[in-house]
Amino acid sequence: MKQPTAAEALATALSAEYAAIYAYGRIGVRLTGAARDAARQAEAAHRRRRDALVVQLSTTGGTVPPDRAGYALPFAVTDRASALRLAVDVEERTAAHWRAALASTTGADRDQALAALVEYAVRATRWRKTAGVTPQTVAFPGRPS
Repeated sequence: MKQPTAAEALATALSAEYAAIYAYGRIGVRLTGAARDAARQAEAAHRRRRDALVVQLSTTGGTVPPDRAGYALPFAVTDRASALRLAVDVEERTAAHWRAALASTTGADRDQALAALVEYAVRATRWRKTAGVTPQTVAFPGRPS
């Protein structure tokens, strides 16, 4: 199997950012207080990374994949517990896409991928803590268990 180019890996990560933003729209409505604030901040962070990637890919000749009107969620979000579970899942899945980008990138692109992986791993840990999930951390963020 051919390793993707840096532009292809970043485009795949961009698609993951689109999906994360969509999911946070479903997550936030099921949370209150500090958890809702954290969801808003997380969505804003994914939007900033999405916007930066769109600009980066557009200016470097990469292909900007289109956003979709909707994304399939892995399970129904009906209450606080399922919203928190989805928040963990979103961060883990998005981290996995950035982890995969590490193999195809170098220099500033690799730094960008690593920063995203770390940010999402930390956020997933915070969501696990909020949800009361143990263990709160994983040994290899972004890698399937």
